[in-house]
Amino acid sequence: MKRVVPLLSLTVIALLSGCSSPPVRYHTLLTPASSAATLSFMANTTHAAPFFIDVLPVGVPAQLDTSQLVIRQGDSGAVVLDNERWLSPLSEEIRTALSADLTQRLNTQDVSGLVRSADTPVVRIHLQVRRFDSWPGQSVAFDADWSLSAVGEEDGRARLICRSQFTEQAAGSDTAMLHAQQQIIARLAEQIAATATRWMPDRQGTCLTPP
Repeated sequence: MKRVVPLLSLTVIALLSGCSSPPVRYHTLLTPASSAATLSFMANTTHAAPFFIDVLPVGVPAQLDTSQLVIRQGDSGAVVLDNERWLSPLSEEIRTALSADLTQRLNTQDVSGLVRSADTPVVRIHLQVRRFDSWPGQSVAFDADWSLSAVGEEDGRARLICRSQFTEQAAGSDTAMLHAQQQIIARLAEQIAATATRWMPDRQGTCLTPP
């Protein structure tokens, strides 16, 4: 009888282990530290932008704005990956990554939620994502509208509306897909930063061609 109890215990443990769910993995759109350090070095070797930025909350289609990763299958299928999750809902991941990239590229500060100084102009950035589709092992497609407006000039004249469309190849592992998603946000930040730098001095610039 003494031998039966340990055997039963081992059987129960084995059954529980077999029924346990796979571990949840978390991901972020923030670029790796090495990439951030490179951007920071580039920013420090150039003059700081003569304006602050205010990155507003990002609009994302409701079906994508979840903590779980959503991937595409074929032309019309989609799968929610319960065990592959963002650190925060996708809209906040995009805003955080975009803000971090822009502040480094422009060598400036995101004053969203802060009391701003009247001495320094602020360009407000509003992003509305229309599409952020990922096909594992294939590609990632991104489509978004965004606008620049000068804070304090809300009469509609000081506003620039642009559009970005990017496709990044994601052949290989799931890591390649996540890297492609990060690269798309980096390309978006590059386009917004270049456009804002040209537009802010006299509000006369136009949308730059996506890199």
